[in-house]
Amino acid sequence: MKKIIFAVFGVIALVSCQTQQSLYSWYDSENATYVHTKRATDETLEKAMVQYQKVIAKQNGLRKTVPPGVNAEYGYLLCKAGRKQEGLTLLRAEIQAYPESEKFISRIINQLEK
Repeated sequence: MKKIIFAVFGVIALVSCQTQQSLYSWYDSENATYVHTKRATDETLEKAMVQYQKVIAKQNGLRKTVPPGVNAEYGYLLCKAGRKQEGLTLLRAEIQAYPESEKFISRIINQLEK
């Protein structure tokens, strides 16, 4: 009887160690943004933008949607790179995906449209 109880607890312990899938796929975008922030060059900007494109295009997380803030960050980088209309479109997409961000993002949009 003790062997059965230990076996059941062993199985429960192994099953509980299973890792959960993340809500979002980040594809190293945090590191690329950090590197660009530390050393703002055209090369680091391009690498950060490639990572953001990947995050937006290939969402494998549980929610299958773009993580909060990614559209806004990528949109802002696009505006800094001179691609203002694309950037503004992504900033508006951030508001659409996460309405609670409207107060903050709308200020950025207003400043960029001036």
